[in-house]
Amino acid sequence: MQDKTPTRLAIAGLGTIGLSVARRIDAGELPGMVLTAVSARDREAAAKRLSDFRSPPKVLALGELAEVADVIVECAPAAVFREIADSVIAEGKTLVPLSVGVLLKYPEVMESLEEAGAKIVVPTGALLGLDAVKAVAEGDVESIRMTTRKPPAGLKGAPHLVQNDIDVENITEPVKVFSGNAREAAIGFPANVNVGAALALAGIGPERTQVEIWADPTITRNTHSIAVESDSSRLTMTIENIPTPENPPTGKITALSVMATLRRLVSPMVVGT
Repeated sequence: MQDKTPTRLAIAGLGTIGLSVARRIDAGELPGMVLTAVSARDREAAAKRLSDFRSPPKVLALGELAEVADVIVECAPAAVFREIADSVIAEGKTLVPLSVGVLLKYPEVMESLEEAGAKIVVPTGALLGLDAVKAVAEGDVESIRMTTRKPPAGLKGAPHLVQNDIDVENITEPVKVFSGNAREAAIGFPANVNVGAALALAGIGPERTQVEIWADPTITRNTHSIAVESDSSRLTMTIENIPTPENPPTGKITALSVMATLRRLVSPMVVGT
């Protein structure tokens, strides 16, 4: 039997998550997948960060990644999401996005997938239980609510806080800074609650999925709790993620979730919904 042609991977964004995934792929941790290209705002700096790789990938512009890869992982600023997504869809490739909240802003991106022969695979990321949420959504769901609690540093600079002049830097006790639906949360906290968007897409949609966000100086971990009421199950789930030191809004588990998603794409056996 001939060896199967490896799946070609490109990574848009070489920050905390992108570089971690790139190193793991280059180290051979995911048989059946090879890293062919990356993109970064500073291409020269990116090339230096990749110089110790066993097989350094090409450093290309965002719009060129889909030309040399089958799967493109998006872990770039939300402002360039559309450029990445449009090029991937035009090439009929697979997009693995981390800026999931932006999908709620551009529903036409999802609507164009079938005609283009493209696919979007959303990682679970820093959340949990999306397999159960997808299952209960096949039946009747009464409500889905997510409560996010983060150390103040993990929420600093969020548009909702800036626009409403909410200062979380000097608080000494937990403060609820947002309550609304998942679409509103994605707009107000684009770098913080992509998990809410993923939950909404897995379940009953962004308008019906309710989100609360708390700035909590008493905790050191990014915490997400989900409560689901349905005709088949009552679900309550909580996850406490350790923030990455260099990027507090992002938990360490996020890069691992990307690896698990990529493994699912090339593995001959898949476990879970």
